[in-house]
Amino acid sequence: MILFTIIKGILQWNKNNHSPRLTVEATVVSKREHVSRRSHNNHISHSTTYYVTFQVESGDRMEMHVSGMEYGMLVEGDYGKLTFQGTRYLDFVRM
Repeated sequence: MILFTIIKGILQWNKNNHSPRLTVEATVVSKREHVSRRSHNNHISHSTTYYVTFQVESGDRMEMHVSGMEYGMLVEGDYGKLTFQGTRYLDFVRM
């Protein structure tokens, strides 16, 4: 299972690297966070993964993993230029 996850991650990374960088007009339509909890030797740690869903002019929606800082700066309803490469979020500039 671990090997499968590693291989899948490498394949996605490679696919993103070979995808063109695109910049499109988009709107932030939703935000969500996923908190995971891990326990090791009676020590509990939490980590949070942040996601933002963007809607482009065609009506298509894309959910992208973003940093905590980006997540905090983006607000539902924001409109601007989204730059991405494959499934990799690169930037969002408000217009």
